[in-house]
Amino acid sequence: MKRFLFLALLLASLPLSAATLRCDRDLVSSGDHTSEVLDKCGQPNSRETIGYRQRGDDWGNYEEVRVEEWVYGPRNGMYYFLRFEGNRLIKIDSDRRR
Repeated sequence: MKRFLFLALLLASLPLSAATLRCDRDLVSSGDHTSEVLDKCGQPNSRETIGYRQRGDDWGNYEEVRVEEWVYGPRNGMYYFLRFEGNRLIKIDSDRRR
């Protein structure tokens, strides 16, 4: 039992893999640049600037970056929502809409 609990805690502490989206034969993942996503997936169905976000580092430097949401789909009834901050993919969500 202790061995099982230790293993469960160990697995729970491992980082989850990055979100990915398949575009034809290519995959896009969190951290990819907007140009990489365009090359692999083509133009999105919609592309909208949501706003701006201020990011800071450990030394007190701040920069304002644009936040965008791109929508791909429907692909087999599924829509994919890609969120970018500062031209980097940070989140992939999907939703089945009818």
